[in-house]
Amino acid sequence: MPVVRDLRVLLRLPDFRRLLAVRLLSQLSDGVFQVALASYVVFSPEKQTSPAAVASVLGVLLLPYSLLGPFTGVFLDRWRRRQVLLWCNLLRALLSCGTAGLVLLHVPDWLFYLSALSVTAINRFVLAGLSAALPRVVDAPRLVTANSLSPTAGTLAATVGGGAAFVVHLFLSEGAGADAATVLLAAVLYAGAGLSALALGRDLLGPDFQERVPRLATAVASTGRGLLDGLRHLRRRPAARRALAAMTAMRFCYGALTVMLLMLCRYTWSDASDSHHGLALLGLAVGVSAAGFFTAAVVTPWTTGRLGVAGWITCCSAASAVLLPPLALPFRVGPMMAAAFALGVTTQGAKIATDTVVQTHVQDRYRGRVFSLYDVAFNVAFVGAAAVCALLLPPDGRSSAVIIALSLIYAVVAVAMTRVGQPAPDTSDTALHP
Repeated sequence: MPVVRDLRVLLRLPDFRRLLAVRLLSQLSDGVFQVALASYVVFSPEKQTSPAAVASVLGVLLLPYSLLGPFTGVFLDRWRRRQVLLWCNLLRALLSCGTAGLVLLHVPDWLFYLSALSVTAINRFVLAGLSAALPRVVDAPRLVTANSLSPTAGTLAATVGGGAAFVVHLFLSEGAGADAATVLLAAVLYAGAGLSALALGRDLLGPDFQERVPRLATAVASTGRGLLDGLRHLRRRPAARRALAAMTAMRFCYGALTVMLLMLCRYTWSDASDSHHGLALLGLAVGVSAAGFFTAAVVTPWTTGRLGVAGWITCCSAASAVLLPPLALPFRVGPMMAAAFALGVTTQGAKIATDTVVQTHVQDRYRGRVFSLYDVAFNVAFVGAAAVCALLLPPDGRSSAVIIALSLIYAVVAVAMTRVGQPAPDTSDTALHP
């Protein structure tokens, strides 16, 4: 198969393998940390979680990304991306240790959220840096395959990390001790991710500097101008702009379904006092969804070669619109797990196509800023979906109206994308630099 052949070629590239190793360790750590947060905030037997509470937590953890996101791109276009991957992961390791201490001390929720936010906010620099660096280690013809393998492998690593965190909880008694131990495991893995970045050349991942890197104060002062430049550049790239809009709408739907699934696992499918069972069901859903992500990684290069990136996004959104009602409306575990797999395929397939459009239509010196704006749109859409769910979802998560509305959104995206032709890559700036 061409995909298998391309994957073998990619894995023979030493710099791609090293960058992939950083991603895998970073997202493995994210999976561990996120399960620790979910266990402490959502699945603690002593906490009465509601859709509004879940939305509040997501707002605290994700909305600040929207404020920080534009800054990450400006810094990524000025700082050596290898150094960003190194120091951000080491800083996350240190902050995770502090978060574990707060869990043991039973501090007020706002202080715990602030500490957790400090860990997850830094993730914006890491993920945006990984995406912006990928074209520096892979040539343009294999960029679609690289986008299939790298982010999807990272998602699978996060799933494995979540599974490891769940195992830690199984062998430890319920309570703050298990949550703190899980956070400390994430800290160790974050440190490993940071040190693995040292295998990459200091200047390999770019960006290309036309002059010396400015001082931090100068970079902060020019953030507004840099953001405006990134927006103007994106405005001149209609293919990238339309793909980002479609992916943002699909992310909104995925966020709403995530909140619904959390409430179903917490209250409908398990006893509210049994945190292990609810967390196990959530872990199963995440694993099934990750299998869908892996399937998307395999089929997307083949489908985009025949349908084009716009055609594949259209197909993914249309399939989501058709499959969601029959699978989700019964609100039973089996059909909902099938929906998790199907939406894993369609969501990740559309994201791979969108990543490729952005990377091939945005010039390298703007790529960090555009990917940061991409992250901002993702987080605003996810938090917006959580806020809507807080208003519409009952405590047990069962709402036929929400399912139908999300299916209609998927359908609108599909119809809108049918009017977008196959975009031609921008050849004014090469994707790979020596």
